[in-house]
Amino acid sequence: MLNNPILPGFYPDPSICRVGEDYYMITSSFSLFPGIPIFHSTDLAHWEQIGHVLDRKSQLHVTADHMTAGIMAPTLRYRNGTYYVIGTNFSDRGNFIVTATDPRGPWSDPHWLSDGPGIDPSLFFDDDGKAYFTGTRRDVREDGTLGDQVIWISEIDLVNMRLVGERPTIWGGALKHCASPEAPHLYQKDGYYYLVIAEGGTEHFHAVTVARSQSVFGPYEGYAGNPIMTHRHLGKHYPICNVGHADFVELPNGEWYAVMLASRLIGGYHKNLGRETFIAPMAWEDGWPVISPGTGKVEQSYPAPELPAFTPKPVPVRDDFDQDKLGMDWIFFGTPYEDFYSLTDSRLSMRLLPRAMSPEVKKIDVTASAVDKTVPNLSFIGRRQRHVNFRVSAKMNFHANSEHETAGLVVMQACNHQFRLERAMEDGKQILRLIQCTSELNGYPHEPHFQFVTTETELARASVEGDDIILGIRVRGQSHSFSFGYAEGKLQPLYDGADGTKINPESVGGMVGTCIGMFASSNGKESANFAAFDWFDYEGADGDSAS
Repeated sequence: MLNNPILPGFYPDPSICRVGEDYYMITSSFSLFPGIPIFHSTDLAHWEQIGHVLDRKSQLHVTADHMTAGIMAPTLRYRNGTYYVIGTNFSDRGNFIVTATDPRGPWSDPHWLSDGPGIDPSLFFDDDGKAYFTGTRRDVREDGTLGDQVIWISEIDLVNMRLVGERPTIWGGALKHCASPEAPHLYQKDGYYYLVIAEGGTEHFHAVTVARSQSVFGPYEGYAGNPIMTHRHLGKHYPICNVGHADFVELPNGEWYAVMLASRLIGGYHKNLGRETFIAPMAWEDGWPVISPGTGKVEQSYPAPELPAFTPKPVPVRDDFDQDKLGMDWIFFGTPYEDFYSLTDSRLSMRLLPRAMSPEVKKIDVTASAVDKTVPNLSFIGRRQRHVNFRVSAKMNFHANSEHETAGLVVMQACNHQFRLERAMEDGKQILRLIQCTSELNGYPHEPHFQFVTTETELARASVEGDDIILGIRVRGQSHSFSFGYAEGKLQPLYDGADGTKINPESVGGMVGTCIGMFASSNGKESANFAAFDWFDYEGADGDSAS
């Protein structure tokens, strides 16, 4: 079976391509480092991560100022032995292309497309060998003011990585003055060019729409049956929402499938997992694509196509940190320009950096001529939440030497929305406390009116002994429970039933998902102290088998 989501957790904006019998897929990564995870499959049902497209500091600059920045909506394509990824880095110089001859890497440093404005760029390879760039922009009215956002196209020279020739607008979306026409992908079939886009915004009104033309430059005719996929008409109680942003793939036998993003609701209209990757079969009727024929909505499962079996390498529950480098599941929040961690003697040691775990949310200056790469790093190493129900535990060795030093575990959604289970010092004594952090945000960091207010609340505390401690988190839907102890199997509760909806920031949308990890901070002061972790466990629970 194809069980949805095929990539559970914070893996939005999927893009897929087939090379022979192999399927490769990438997703957005926003402000996480490494960037753009890449997955492999032969059966479309089971996927194994094989690397990251942007895994070097020279390739990817992102910061921990805000998670809704960085890498958005990359597209993966292949031609004549070369893989191409084109995307947008909101934290750097905009649109770029990287290339590789092996999808596992290494991938090139970015070729910046200074003459290609907008977001969500995509590549299309025509039968005559020409390549085309599609993207978004605001059209300019006759009086010089900016009009609606539209989709535009240009031929692109992939040898010199520059756009060439005319750059016409080709479509404005299915609805007049529609919100956020974006994520354009071109396909060729039976004498037509099909332009598939997302519109309606990436939240509840998200949709997939399509237009076609007999010329790559248009004019494009919108399908009378648009949208070809959305869940907005199902209401806010339907368990899968935000469906949109599709990419198509054709199987060797001529069958077609669509991958797209969607969100699962948890305990009401809450999307702690963010936007995940789903799949649905397609058909072509009267020259137009039909997604999920017969139901018109993304189902929990579908019969799998007849493809070569694929068994991905399982991700172990426990990481003992006995390798010479971190596994692919681990991520940083912001590019780790500082060498703040090490793997030695089967331990992950993290230096306490001055930056606090609830950092100030800064505005993004999209007009800056140079990118500031001096932003202080955050001492955080984590992984994505991939289950509705799960448990996390870790053994930490740490002694706070002053009242500004903290280390522990954090459940973090959209930056300043988090639970921190942290060890600290107060009145000369070692304590463990649970902090709930929430923020009220107005707008996005790249908008001029952006403002935010952060509130921290202590939910519980306890005295602790010695330097070794085991920290535990258990999540059942929106119920988060926290515990601690000194031996496995003998943890005692610190706080039961913290409300996960408090850290699920509906006010800023579900563009990102929850990450769980380890942190070490000296909270504005310099420190030579370290926190060391012997092991870290992450495991789905109670029948939640998506992984």
